[in-house]
Amino acid sequence: MTLLSPLSDIHEIGIYGNIENKTESNLLEISEETLKSIYQITKFKNSDSSLTNLSIRDLQISNNPMIVKSNLKTRILWTGPNQWLIISDDKILEDELKIFDSNNFAVTDLSHTRAIINIKGENSLEVLKKGCPYNFNNLKKNMSINSVYHSIAVTIDFIEENPYAMRIMCLRSFGESLYHSITDACLEYGYKAI
Repeated sequence: MTLLSPLSDIHEIGIYGNIENKTESNLLEISEETLKSIYQITKFKNSDSSLTNLSIRDLQISNNPMIVKSNLKTRILWTGPNQWLIISDDKILEDELKIFDSNNFAVTDLSHTRAIINIKGENSLEVLKKGCPYNFNNLKKNMSINSVYHSIAVTIDFIEENPYAMRIMCLRSFGESLYHSITDACLEYGYKAI
């Protein structure tokens, strides 16, 4: 079976929008991320299991709101009380997930259920402000939020500050709608799809 990316029919490499008097380095960059391992970890409400000794890929699981723990290949996003997303460039093995015992945690593989759009550039926050009600002035590197973008539920992972780089995730079935909303908002600043 061939894996089709959620945006394979609409993401076309090129330069779009207001590019007059701008160099390529001044344009926003839009890209699709594929082949990520994504797992949702949820601690059961009646569990008394401690998080202090739980780590995956040498990253400690934390219950600090909005905080992302990361290394070069893996990011652990806090997405709600006792709930996290683990996103990795490498395949996460079942043995690694055994630390989350089934009596205390639910582990769900979401790898093929998400569309992931990366946006990078100086005006990235302005693009997000056009469709999301969150106050982005409070968002810093290695933080994540759950919100909506033009009524589509999204998770936004703030990866870098200089230049701004963010990963925006939504359900695969809403990927094309989110992509059109994001790229429409980028037209004012000019963008290159890579």
